Amino acid sequence: MAAKTWTNTPNSGVDELLFHNDTVALCLLVNRRHSTLRIIDFRAGPTLAKRSFVVAAAKREGVEKVFTLVERDEVATWTRLGFTREGSIPSFYKRSDAWILGAVVSQIGPVRAPHASMDDDEDEGGEARAASPAAALAERTIARARRLLKSTSEAMFPAVKLAPASEAWARKALSTAQRSGRALTGFEPFSRDVERRVFTLSTRGGYTVTASVETQACFGNSFFELLIGPRTEPERLAATSAVRALEARLKDEGAVSTFTLAVADDVTQAAVFLGAGFRRSGVLAQHVMLKGERKDVIVWSKKLVGAGD
Repeated sequence: MAAKTWTNTPNSGVDELLFHNDTVALCLLVNRRHSTLRIIDFRAGPTLAKRSFVVAAAKREGVEKVFTLVERDEVATWTRLGFTREGSIPSFYKRSDAWILGAVVSQIGPVRAPHASMDDDEDEGGEARAASPAAALAERTIARARRLLKSTSEAMFPAVKLAPASEAWARKALSTAQRSGRALTGFEPFSRDVERRVFTLSTRGGYTVTASVETQACFGNSFFELLIGPRTEPERLAATSAVRALEARLKDEGAVSTFTLAVADDVTQAAVFLGAGFRRSGVLAQHVMLKGERKDVIVWSKKLVGAGD
């Protein structure tokens, strides 16, 4: 086995670990901030060696959550290896969805026997029917967010001006948000071989939303993050307008789909994404670290190109 480690981009906070031998070919993306590990598998099949490499690497690197994104025909592989289906990202691979399978390292399940079909316990959203604590929390948050939206009219959303941010400005904004304890992200890479940009989205009232966008040209997907979450009602309305403007920009650039992650107990953020037309397509258990506490997250996603486009 050969292993090589290097930083994805300078000071990105994500390291890539490569493992390759006669039976296993893996790339592991280790996010140091959140203690997560994303598995990119180059060789199909539910081998015990694959599971062993992943678990051993996670423990060695101090990782608490592991997950992978795969096409539908590989879902059974990862459920057999003890992973749980946590959701999906529509059109992640341009013409097909990505299924998200994850495991908390301290709770990873045993190797399972093959079963007839993944549809046996699948619901419309692509998640297991058995309600998890994370899924239940997300449902309560979304229900409260929907009630919040009932009192919101379209005329209340302000116009926003979108502009690219310089690298120096982005670094300063990130540093300020981190010092204040409000940073939701460090703008770490989600995938490999991506382009990442930062934008400012400003309203006439003086509120500015800072957002980072990561795009993969080969697949046509896009991942975006808000640097800080809204807290007040005017901030919620401005953030919703900002997400809509960002979505329009991505669609104009040819992105097929977009998605983001938000902590599962944040009603205001949930209202932002619902107000921008996103839907919950997954719930990831214990997926991020915020203020020293592990948090569940909701996957919010939206197709930008329809079947008739």
